Amino acid sequence: MHSQTSSRESLEELVAAVDLGSNSFRMVIAKSMHTESGTQLQAIDTLREPVRLAAGLKENKMLDQKAFTRGLDALRRFGDRLKNFDPARVRAVATNTLRVARNSEQFIKEAQQLLGFPIEVIAGREEARLIYVGASHDAPACDGRRFVLDIGGGSTEFIIGDGDEPQLLES
Repeated sequence: MHSQTSSRESLEELVAAVDLGSNSFRMVIAKSMHTESGTQLQAIDTLREPVRLAAGLKENKMLDQKAFTRGLDALRRFGDRLKNFDPARVRAVATNTLRVARNSEQFIKEAQQLLGFPIEVIAGREEARLIYVGASHDAPACDGRRFVLDIGGGSTEFIIGDGDEPQLLES
């Protein structure tokens, strides 16, 4: 689903999430709507770039130049799309590969300039929490416990929750 924002949708209604994963970088732009049942998000634009960051992680835990460049090129494109967004309405997170890469600080510094927003390198448990929250909102409603498993390019998350609330998290 890739579309441009229509002129009647104001930026105040839009939020964006950017995920710097080990295999792919993803961005979702959604319209935030207040309804009787609470705030709902409707995705209006998605971008996915297969950067294969983890493939560029060498034995010495340094990202090679090719992976570095693929990642920065993707974030330049994401940044172009997010140019007029309020920083309070954008969250960008980096996961396992950038947790372990010894040169992640240099990558993040350059990436933030191209994206135009701060990038937070999150811990595995926060990654698991975010995965659960996203999965529980996408899955059909259920009463009782739910198990979510996410096999990523650099880590695997196991989450048990009840409804929309994660209870046991492991990365």
